[in-house]
Amino acid sequence: QVQLVESGGGLVQPGGSLRLSCVASGNIISINSMGWFRQVPGKEREMVAVLTTKESPEYAESVKGRFTISRDDAKNTVYLQMNTLKPEDTAVYYCNADLNILTDNVRYYGMRYWGKGTLVTASS
Repeated sequence: QVQLVESGGGLVQPGGSLRLSCVASGNIISINSMGWFRQVPGKEREMVAVLTTKESPEYAESVKGRFTISRDDAKNTVYLQMNTLKPEDTAVYYCNADLNILTDNVRYYGMRYWGKGTLVTASS
């Protein structure tokens, strides 16, 4: 059973910083990609930043230059450093992972998982 657990959300004043973490656990063989999405009530979930194994990080235009995604494959962990936060960054942030896993001695490739989300609020 693969699980993604996010942490690091909270309340911060505009202009402040937060660092989100997401740890993937379970029978993981390797990681194809890990990333962050966010959602506000009444809107669709949107991509914030994604990091694949062989490609450069991909960022939403609205966060370029302010957010940085990084990964530690030895720890099955992805991070999102968020600087110069704006009120419009307020949302529930979800971790997403595309993994290759082993279950009952069978390999499954390209399995996608979501975390339960962590709330980020940028407000004075």
